[in-house]
Amino acid sequence: MTDADLPGFFHDADEASRRGQRQTLLLSRVRLMSAVVAAIGGAFKWKVGGGYDIWAFVALAGFFVALFAEILLWATHPEQKWNAGRAVAEQIKSLVWRYAVIGDPFTGPNAKHSLQLMIAEVVSEQGKKLPLASTNPTGAERREQLRAQPFPARRTAYREGRVRDQLEWYRRRATTNEFRANLWRMLLIAGEFVAILFAGARVMGAWDVDMSGVMAAAVAGGAAWLGLKQHENLFLGYAAAASDLALIYERLADVEEPEWAAAVAEAEGAISKEHSAWLASRPSAT
Repeated sequence: MTDADLPGFFHDADEASRRGQRQTLLLSRVRLMSAVVAAIGGAFKWKVGGGYDIWAFVALAGFFVALFAEILLWATHPEQKWNAGRAVAEQIKSLVWRYAVIGDPFTGPNAKHSLQLMIAEVVSEQGKKLPLASTNPTGAERREQLRAQPFPARRTAYREGRVRDQLEWYRRRATTNEFRANLWRMLLIAGEFVAILFAGARVMGAWDVDMSGVMAAAVAGGAAWLGLKQHENLFLGYAAAASDLALIYERLADVEEPEWAAAVAEAEGAISKEHSAWLASRPSAT
């Protein structure tokens, strides 16, 4: 079973989350870059014909664009859609995998009805924020087929299709975020060093343009972007989740059917723990 076999609600929530993420990052990037442009405009002077200052217009335009991006972020709340969509998608994915391999709490004769009720509860909580209306009949057939498989086949499908897939995702993302966190830290240090050089040159009279203010704005913008992306926190969270799942992946190979339902719940708990920590770290998640 793959993501393509998950319910339509999952795909709706996943797409809404991706769209909210793109909008959040785009508008945040525009806002921060515009603030730097405004600082550049404020650092220089260039009067045409003794009248209007061209760089003053640059500064004014930068502030207007930054204000426009800020208003869009406030009015459209794309980060809320990013967070809500991710929460719905992850909850539905976890529930469907638990059901498909007969893990807790879907071991009884009314498991299908219980799954429908739990998915409906998740959807109802976020239905006013997100467009959740798609269906996926083929995916429903696939998970019923997996549920009907013998225990060894279900165990293999869950280990490889769910745990190992999630483990590899966390491992890749941990490496990526560690690299980006280190890169941004080096860039911020370099920016602060350049700002010191500009400030020192101005003190010594070798430079009469206030470029230190521009660099200060650039460094502040970089720090704000780093705070939004949370590379360091994501690296730590993903690395810990990958370590937990690696241990679970090995243990699942020896789990027998009587302990299977609880073992699946343990694996899903490890996955949801990382996601809950990510969601809690985002101020606009509620």
